[in-house]
Amino acid sequence: MIKNIVPSIGKILIDKGWTMSTAESCTGGLVAATLTDFSGSSAWFSGAVVAYSNEVKMSLLHVPETAIIKYGAVSEETVRAMAEGVCKTLNVDVGVSLSGIAGPTGGTVDKPVGTVWMGWHISGKTYAEKFIFDGDRKSVKDQSLQTVLAKLHQFLEKS
Repeated sequence: MIKNIVPSIGKILIDKGWTMSTAESCTGGLVAATLTDFSGSSAWFSGAVVAYSNEVKMSLLHVPETAIIKYGAVSEETVRAMAEGVCKTLNVDVGVSLSGIAGPTGGTVDKPVGTVWMGWHISGKTYAEKFIFDGDRKSVKDQSLQTVLAKLHQFLEKS
């Protein structure tokens, strides 16, 4: 799937004259690394912020401290702010964000291991969605990668 979807994402971005960046927590830069594995990605991929700590989320991505206190780092409010913040910080049209609990520890009753919130900010509109993935840490990260890129492709095709 990645072999086909990333070049298609790149083509859409080039056709629209847009650039993109990622803001990643639980995936630790996996999405950015995957996007830049493709030759020519420098034409549309500007950079990434791996915001593992709340301090980085707040200082570099402009996530309000109140959102983290009230809703947590793994929340709709946080990933929306991360996606918008990476666009502002890196001056791009499209921002993708992920924050989750890859495990094996860190889960709670409300947010079990495998919970991942994803956000997409595309030319002024912000979307967010929650997913719960099964499996070990690597599996959660891999499923997050596949899902965030598939949804990005869908959003770009509609915009």
